[in-house]
Amino acid sequence: MQAVARQSFVRITPRKMRVVADIVRGKTCNQALSMLRFVPKAASPFLAKAIKAAVASATQQSDDPKFDPDTLRVSEIRVDEGVKMKRMRPRARGRADIRRRRTSHLTVRVSNQ
Repeated sequence: MQAVARQSFVRITPRKMRVVADIVRGKTCNQALSMLRFVPKAASPFLAKAIKAAVASATQQSDDPKFDPDTLRVSEIRVDEGVKMKRMRPRARGRADIRRRRTSHLTVRVSNQ
């Protein structure tokens, strides 16, 4: 049984999110959620929400009445670069700097294998 959860346009840079994603990759879902609760990074709530959504999707798709969501494992977690929102910041002598607000696309796949 496999299930996928995707979140797009998450307002955090992919570089910051990949640090936290590397921590939970390959762990069981319960273990990953308990680790994310205590990781002091801004990306933790986004990853926890995606893992919970993938587990809920797996339980919804399951046909087996004996299906146990505690056996699910984070088999794949991928953080891709999203769009960059460009904002202007005034600088000296009438010039402008471009500030790039980076976003992320998050994909979480859980399976019981």
